[in-house]
Amino acid sequence: MNNKYTENKIVKTYQCDKHGFIRPVILMNYLQDVADTHAEILGAGRVFCIEKGTAWVVTHYLVDIVELPRESDELVITTWPAAHGPLKAVRDFEVHGLDGRLMVRATSQWILINTAVRRPIRLNDYLPADWTDGAPRALDLPFDKFPDFAPTEKDTQFLIRYDDVDVNQHVNNAIYAKWATESVGFDFRDTHRLRKIFLNFKKEIPFDTTDVIIETAINGLTSRHKIKTGDIENASIICEWENQ
Repeated sequence: MNNKYTENKIVKTYQCDKHGFIRPVILMNYLQDVADTHAEILGAGRVFCIEKGTAWVVTHYLVDIVELPRESDELVITTWPAAHGPLKAVRDFEVHGLDGRLMVRATSQWILINTAVRRPIRLNDYLPADWTDGAPRALDLPFDKFPDFAPTEKDTQFLIRYDDVDVNQHVNNAIYAKWATESVGFDFRDTHRLRKIFLNFKKEIPFDTTDVIIETAINGLTSRHKIKTGDIENASIICEWENQ
């Protein structure tokens, strides 16, 4: 069974930064969009989750940007369920240009939870036996805990805006990438281009949270980030950059 799904997207001008490159939040939304569509096709998407009282929750996104897409690029985005164990499922992605060149490769880890009790449930009770087909991994990296770091900057100006919240009533996953890449400051962002973004989601941020704290440390071309609400660490993020 071929469990791969492919969709084409064209990078629009309004989806790009001042240098004409795709914004991180748009790239993350592209990945999420094709994942959602494919899960629906395979019978384990939003309709399935509503019927079963379940929800998919992402724990990690590991994204390696070989070539950052830019304005007018036509992208061929492919995704597939790469593996799953008793509680955790892996979904991979590749983004190619129309000429076949690899631009982005990514992997992600998910759990399926019972929404009434907010606890993980066994995947074998819900997913078909042929959910994965043994396709090679796009990015074969472990979903390890990110190393701790001592922040050198703390930004308390990130407010949750109405459009940051999705239909699940919490901050959308792509917004975390936006917050992290904006917290490095305008001058750093203006002179550097994103090469990798690794996200470890730990706890959802509800829509009615009053403030968000982002702790950051920049060491050369690597930036590390903690997204916190009060004393709760909601996400840990590592970004790698190259000079613009």
